[in-house]
Amino acid sequence: MATDKNTSEPLSVEQRLKSLYELQTILSEIDRIKTIRGELPLEVKDLEDNIEGLKTRIDNYTREIDELHIKLVTEKEKINEAESKIARYKEQLDNVRNNREFDLLSKEVEFQTLEIELCEKHINDFNRAIENKTADIEATRESLSDHEHILQEKKSELDEIVSETRQEEESLREKAKSLEPRIDTRTLAAFKRIRKNARNGLGIVYIQRNACGGCFNRIPPQKQMEIKMHKKVIVCEYCGRIMIDPELAGVTLAPGEK
Repeated sequence: MATDKNTSEPLSVEQRLKSLYELQTILSEIDRIKTIRGELPLEVKDLEDNIEGLKTRIDNYTREIDELHIKLVTEKEKINEAESKIARYKEQLDNVRNNREFDLLSKEVEFQTLEIELCEKHINDFNRAIENKTADIEATRESLSDHEHILQEKKSELDEIVSETRQEEESLREKAKSLEPRIDTRTLAAFKRIRKNARNGLGIVYIQRNACGGCFNRIPPQKQMEIKMHKKVIVCEYCGRIMIDPELAGVTLAPGEK
């Protein structure tokens, strides 16, 4: 049960509803401040995520290029080994004793020559891959630079807006926090739940044109009378929002709005 800090007496339903509507007014103002900031926080977060992704891509390309360089060294070593074998086999060809030895050595020379051609093909493929990945790195770095430049602009814009509204928002949050003890736990929890699910962030509304100020569905006269009596917390049977009469909300309606 919510109590008055000054008297430690339980607060009436009317007092709690009035505090609740005041809380709604403050939270709506905080929502307005967030709207001023717009999508900037999300844009900044998306840009930061994209930048991390681009950096990861560059790291992956760099690692792949390093692996290709290792493969190049391996292929060149294979060529050197094959050339050494060919030189050795050609020396042996000068001293063959029969056709069988000649044919066998000639096939070995031919095989090692094919090995060299295959290695050279691999080297060409690896070099092309390195060139392509190097170009990809350059393109990604350009994109990264563009993203970082945009991020800096967005952050500056966001910082400026936050700086302008921070003091006001902090003051409003302190006021909202000081009001919460004036509302019973159950009603406050229900209000926060309703507000979270409501598209416009309204958890409590006053009657307008004999209808709910949240969903605008018509309220029966009997229920309107109960709302005006302030004896209990009444919610809209259509949208679930807590309802109060305009007088308790401190709102003076024009004749056509009543």
